[in-house]
Amino acid sequence: MWKAVILAGGRATRLGGIDKCALRNEAGESLLQLALQACRPAAVTVVVGEARVGATDTAALRVVREAPEYGGPVAALAAGLAAVDDVPAEWTALVAADLTGIRDALPVLLDRAADADGATDAAIAVDPDGRTQWLLALYRTAALRRRLTAMDAERPLEGASLRALLAGIPAATVALPAHLCADVDTAEDARAAGLALPEVAHA
Repeated sequence: MWKAVILAGGRATRLGGIDKCALRNEAGESLLQLALQACRPAAVTVVVGEARVGATDTAALRVVREAPEYGGPVAALAAGLAAVDDVPAEWTALVAADLTGIRDALPVLLDRAADADGATDAAIAVDPDGRTQWLLALYRTAALRRRLTAMDAERPLEGASLRALLAGIPAATVALPAHLCADVDTAEDARAAGLALPEVAHA
């Protein structure tokens, strides 16, 4: 059993502050819809961001906001994990809402997590350049809780980096092709993914 935390609350400053989660592909699917579809098999899914999602998008969906708003990915993860703490699950998928290949990438990670031994606490995607994709991964829920608790005892979660939180976690790395790791940070990324951009993003 697994649950999912989708981080969807960033400012998208490199895209002019637009709601990039609402960007749609040629099939009319938004980036957030792609993430929700990928996470549909989860026992429960929480979106950390604005309450822009209808309850019909997935069978078990919750929407929360990190405190303070725009407090960064670690604060968002903590809020998301707390929102689904009542649903027991060995694994938690942690994904960004702007991953264009999430529907194909997540099943690969789920398969790797299912094969993990007891000493492995994560199955994390690695792109062709060798970069660890912290927001395209499965983590043992208990391991995430331990690390968040330890960090919170030492420093504020606001503004903390996921690398600082998760570096050194016993993980199985999963090499994925570039198109499965691709995210949307810039107008160039959006165009490469075939996403329609509002005029403000072209300025």
